[in-house]
Amino acid sequence: MVSLEKLPLLRTYTQSKGQRHVLVIHGGAGTMVKEGSTPEQQGAYKASLRAALEAGYDILRGGGEAMDAVVAAVTSMEVFVIQWLIKTSLQNELESSLMLSKPPASNPEIPSSRRGLGVTLITRARNPSQLVRALYLAPSAAPHTFLSGTTAESIGASLGAELVDPSYFFTEHRWREHRRGLGLPEEPLPRHVRPFPADDETIPPLDQLPTGTVGAVALDVRGCIAALTSTGGRTNKLVGRIGDTPSMGSGFWAEDWGKSERSWVQKVLSKVFKKKRYTRAVGVSGTGDGDYFIRLTTAATIARRVQYLHEPLEKAAQTAVDDLLVNGGIGGVIALDDQGNIAMPLNCPGMYRGVIKEDGVPKTAIFADDVLD
Repeated sequence: MVSLEKLPLLRTYTQSKGQRHVLVIHGGAGTMVKEGSTPEQQGAYKASLRAALEAGYDILRGGGEAMDAVVAAVTSMEVFVIQWLIKTSLQNELESSLMLSKPPASNPEIPSSRRGLGVTLITRARNPSQLVRALYLAPSAAPHTFLSGTTAESIGASLGAELVDPSYFFTEHRWREHRRGLGLPEEPLPRHVRPFPADDETIPPLDQLPTGTVGAVALDVRGCIAALTSTGGRTNKLVGRIGDTPSMGSGFWAEDWGKSERSWVQKVLSKVFKKKRYTRAVGVSGTGDGDYFIRLTTAATIARRVQYLHEPLEKAAQTAVDDLLVNGGIGGVIALDDQGNIAMPLNCPGMYRGVIKEDGVPKTAIFADDVLD
């Protein structure tokens, strides 16, 4: 059996000059503080972001699918973020989602109505991003849009997704830090908490209460946009709580609404300039206070503002993120349209983020006032 990691490398496409391919990622938003942070801390996070961007770019530059690019990027970040996962209980509850603006060209049997899929209450999937990809590509085995727990994992395992023991997600360093933050005793250690690697322990996290959320949105040369998000869940959440990450329209969205819904102005411009000067597809991945993303259907709202108000992507995304703050929620989004425009607004001190375009130069930022470099 070919591993899930190898599948993207088997799909190639002849790329024509001028065709766009873009990847934008986030590694979570939160209360990280710039003052007092060290170059080593910032460097470690930016190196992880660059590695994720390059993993996705390697697929896109060869004409690969947006779906495969976002899985490659998020898989890379999932490995890095596992060391920061913390929970109030001894049971991790991971979530992930995948959505495409149109079916992948490599899998023409996927119906256009398939759209996407979310999973929640996952405890054993080594890489939730690969689990949700496997489920999305198997509509006969997983015909639904939302699956949870052992059902999602058992079907995923039959499709090649790797399952691990729950102890894989816990470290001593983060357990102790979490218990201190709650004012609870650090001892005794849970049986399945593994020691934290000594080398990594020298670089403390920038955000003391991270969500462990990572996401990617990609545009491939066929004009398909894919959005994928994966999370360890909100810190100190109730056991069984479901967040925005797997909730379609709230924490993720991707859509192609077609040429017929252009305004008359856009139709005239396209005839005059003989170019597609309109947006017809958008992808979004969010991170932050998921309960507020759900209440405001943040991801789908961005698409609706672009589609019906004909707002530029940046304005639509910024408005949605501002609305989160007005209602009491913090966070940010990454968004991408079929013209290659990107938006990465946030309403909090920082969001790990990055972008890579056709030139292959990865650009990253962490804090709210950072410029991509």
